[in-house]
Amino acid sequence: MNYDTLFTQSIGRLKDAGNYREFTDLQRRAGNYPRAMNHSVGREITLWCSNDYLGMGQHPVIADAICTTVREIGAGAGGTRNIAGTSHPLVMLEDELAELHEKESALVFTSGYVANSTVLSTLGGLPDMVLFSDALNHASMIEGVRFGKCERHIFRHNDVEHLQELLASVDINRPKLIAFESVYSMDGDIGFIKEFCDLADQYNALTYLDEVHAVGLYGESGGGVAQREGLSDRIDVIQGTLGKAFGVVGGYIAASALLIDYIRCFGSGFIFTTAMPPATAAGALASVQHVKQDVQARIRLHRNVNVVKSRLTEAGLPVLPNPSHIVPVMVYDAKRCREASHLLLNKYDIFVQHINHPTVPVGTERLRITPTPLHTDEMIDYLIDALVSVFDELDLVRQPLGESAA
Repeated sequence: MNYDTLFTQSIGRLKDAGNYREFTDLQRRAGNYPRAMNHSVGREITLWCSNDYLGMGQHPVIADAICTTVREIGAGAGGTRNIAGTSHPLVMLEDELAELHEKESALVFTSGYVANSTVLSTLGGLPDMVLFSDALNHASMIEGVRFGKCERHIFRHNDVEHLQELLASVDINRPKLIAFESVYSMDGDIGFIKEFCDLADQYNALTYLDEVHAVGLYGESGGGVAQREGLSDRIDVIQGTLGKAFGVVGGYIAASALLIDYIRCFGSGFIFTTAMPPATAAGALASVQHVKQDVQARIRLHRNVNVVKSRLTEAGLPVLPNPSHIVPVMVYDAKRCREASHLLLNKYDIFVQHINHPTVPVGTERLRITPTPLHTDEMIDYLIDALVSVFDELDLVRQPLGESAA
């Protein structure tokens, strides 16, 4: 068996379909975000697709906390949480996250992916559990549901009636969990949180809400869409990330003290992995504390989102309408989407990564734009002009999809 041939053939099929993953060698400059150096060509570019939604990854409050903690404590965690890895900054971070979401307790993981996979699979291990998962849930949630090895049902995306049908088909006395997201990261639509909570009450189910693309951006103190809509108390498990709006790395859940203790005791993905380093925890703690108070950053973000969406629509570009901060500009073809991304980068020094299968379904390829509070009006003007030129040069469809507002 020639394994190199198998690898080559598989990668070749990806390239033929236009879905080969490429990485751009970028170096952000603290204090100059969203500008960055493109080391591939040695020129400065403007980032328009980062999930560092508020630019917190370069904020002095984080850098100072990390540097101070490294000097005082050191770099590594020292082991798993049970074996010397529970540092004091990590404990303080969990207390801060519990307060952010108005929950009794919180638990930090090394990433949002690990949090979803671990928690959903562990809850799926409860005796006779049934999991109900939205069809467009993130890959990490899908993995957790599968690893749970319990009965599971997939309901059509945001389809309340379909979910109710599935719930009604299961004994009311069996334990159940409904897993869904607030902001869906590719289309930018928002889950029906209230309606799903109503069904959970009716059918005796737990609720699990992924807020990774919402924490820091929505709600009075950045607690997410559930906080904005006054529904946090109706969610049993809120899952979030420290690697997007909070600008660092890591994932977490916030829930009741008893549920957190259950995951702490039975979640393999938590028990058997090295803990978050104390300096990272300190940086995340400083970021959460800052973002909770920085209402103006959220206001500027949503202002810029509205401006970008409006300008793109006025230019006749196909923006997928949604009520969130995600701005999908549709291309509908993998190879041409990649061409558009390359042209924006190489000709206009604008980095907007192309989003192709399997991240999105075949035929729905798009450029995913994420405005931040730090993008200027001049940057927005230049982005719109560049996109119009690229769509014209590649003869891409410019039919507008309708008005959209954040």
